[in-house]
Amino acid sequence: MKSRFAAAAAGLFILAGTAAASAQDIIIQPEQEVIVREYVRERPVTSVTVPDFAFESGTVVPETVELYPIDEVPDAQYRYVVIDDRTVLVEPQTRRVIRVLD
Repeated sequence: MKSRFAAAAAGLFILAGTAAASAQDIIIQPEQEVIVREYVRERPVTSVTVPDFAFESGTVVPETVELYPIDEVPDAQYRYVVIDDRTVLVEPQTRRVIRVLD
């Protein structure tokens, strides 16, 4: 019984680690970041407020917050949103923060 519990707990730990790591696996090249910054500046979206939001990689953006595509970056694996006037890049599948652009 203990070994089954330990195996189940280990499996959940591995799955949780994989989900958290996936947002960090997305690499934004410096030239992409320049394009993203310009894109966001030229196409402003309404800033939203998310109470107690932590502006750091891995934080999950609530489902109620709309994510916007970045059409100028081909095959972009991320979307963006403006939270409290800060641009946040988000992995759409997990809704985890990849990077905050200041």
